Amino acid sequence: MKKTLFLMATVALMVASCGNNKKPEEAAQTTEQPAATEAPATNQDAEAANVTLEATDQMTFNLKEIKVKAGQTVNLTLKHVGQMDKKVMGHNFVLLKKGTDLSAFGEAAVAAGPANEYIPNGGADVIAHTKLIGGGESDTISFKAPEAGTYDFICSFPGHLALMKGTFIVE
Repeated sequence: MKKTLFLMATVALMVASCGNNKKPEEAAQTTEQPAATEAPATNQDAEAANVTLEATDQMTFNLKEIKVKAGQTVNLTLKHVGQMDKKVMGHNFVLLKKGTDLSAFGEAAVAAGPANEYIPNGGADVIAHTKLIGGGESDTISFKAPEAGTYDFICSFPGHLALMKGTFIVE
């Protein structure tokens, strides 16, 4: 019985891994977005805002402010320049809707847990977000900037909200 279960698990892993024909660097640059926040965008858009945001093992972002134009395509790359695993020091970029209560969102993110990559309520308060990444990893997302205004961006990993936040200004 144990041999049969082991064999079945081994075959399942082999089948699952065979379907990924992406190069590692391509696989690292994809992410799933909630349908409501996904906007068709092309990385070749000459008017796009290309933003690289770095996250560290010291729970910091290298940028505290990001400025874009309303409706502009934003190509955002989050790079975890540290070395710690995402289970210990995971980071993401989460752009929140106007008026979102940061404390309440942070508590809901913890409750959402790692299975949901600390994105609560199916992303109801989220405009766009990257996947959760660990040291040495990166993730790139493309989205359309919302209407003019000031928005908050954060890392929703438990305990990071106090230090890892910034302002996303749409002109």
